[in-house]
Amino acid sequence: MPRLLLRDDQWRRIEPMLHGKAGDRGRTGADNRLFVEAVLWMARTGAPWRDLPVSFGPWNTVFRRFLRWADKGVWQALFAMLCEDADFEEVFLDSTIVRAHQHAAGAPKKTGNKVLAVLVGA
Repeated sequence: MPRLLLRDDQWRRIEPMLHGKAGDRGRTGADNRLFVEAVLWMARTGAPWRDLPVSFGPWNTVFRRFLRWADKGVWQALFAMLCEDADFEEVFLDSTIVRAHQHAAGAPKKTGNKVLAVLVGA
């Protein structure tokens, strides 16, 4: 069993929003939690779908289910629900993704002193 990313309280919060649970029309999902964990693993690692660990199930099955949920708006509804009471108590910003434009480096600095002198009439 892979290491899980969701705590039990987090899972209980999102479980009612997911398709394929007992009581829904159609087929019941084999294991919604394992599927959501697989999607979170993909998001965390940025790996191609084919590199999904076998413990999550066949990669193509997980991928097709992910697409079906995306087409039905499940992910969008889930994120909208989670955004309603988001707390930004912990926000991490890695400086490696903050970049200046290439023209921002090495150019001589322009000062507004000459423009200010012209405007004032000096």
